[in-house]
Amino acid sequence: MAQYTIKELEHLSGIKAHTIRIWEQRYNILCPKRTETNIRYYDDKDLKTLLNVSLLNEKGYKISKIAQMQPDQVIQKVQQLCEIPGECSQHINNMMSAMLDLDEEAFDKAISTVALQLGFAEAMNRLVYPFLHKIGILWQTGNITPAHEHFVSNLIRQKLIVAIDGQVVRRKPDTPSYLLYLPEGELHELALLYMNYVVRSHNFPVIYMGQNLPFSDLELTYALTKPKYICTVLTSAPDRDQMQNYLKKLSEAFPEATIYIYGILVQQEQLVFPGNVKRLACMREFTELFR
Repeated sequence: MAQYTIKELEHLSGIKAHTIRIWEQRYNILCPKRTETNIRYYDDKDLKTLLNVSLLNEKGYKISKIAQMQPDQVIQKVQQLCEIPGECSQHINNMMSAMLDLDEEAFDKAISTVALQLGFAEAMNRLVYPFLHKIGILWQTGNITPAHEHFVSNLIRQKLIVAIDGQVVRRKPDTPSYLLYLPEGELHELALLYMNYVVRSHNFPVIYMGQNLPFSDLELTYALTKPKYICTVLTSAPDRDQMQNYLKKLSEAFPEATIYIYGILVQQEQLVFPGNVKRLACMREFTELFR
């Protein structure tokens, strides 16, 4: 069973630790446990409860009124919010709960509902990416296992592949093409798949090379296809201390291309980007390139 500190609950719920303590003391919203060494902690049930309570509070329900509700009443109110078009907060919370329970049906329902209401692209921007940010916190704090991460990654990957497969691309003559790849050692493909979806949705041709591509193969592909744009995502490769050298290598190998790079490794403030290499701070920046 996962164990959360109050600061971790703050990051995951958006409720300040001081407020959580007040809710505990005045309203018994949560009941923290203690380790054998008398350190307070919270479990998955507490996290799910706080996510529901924080959503109702955000939507105008007073905490005193929420505290008087039975658990099934809280869930009912939350489900009603899920039926409001464009309301994503509770669907994100539902995805969190479904992940913790390894509940594929509930996870799929959350994504499908928002995709039907807003379209697939907005579901990715407003639902999936905020969700991935939250599970990144869980991963960093050791509160989800590789099994949880693989569970959600594969379900989201399936959604992306189905969406890409369903696209009808109407390419125009002399349209610039995009080369999408992940460098050798990089296996986190979700963001690159979404880039693939976005580019194709705007009727640009894509050369999709996928995961773990050696640099020599990237050079060969570029020589054969001459794309105007190269896109990649750097999450775990190359090594953090090799990032500046890698940016330089890309710029010099493909001086005529514009190279877009996304991912946690390129968010380091000290990095200097060559003129033809563009850092993306978030995926929405990439989608806005096509507007």
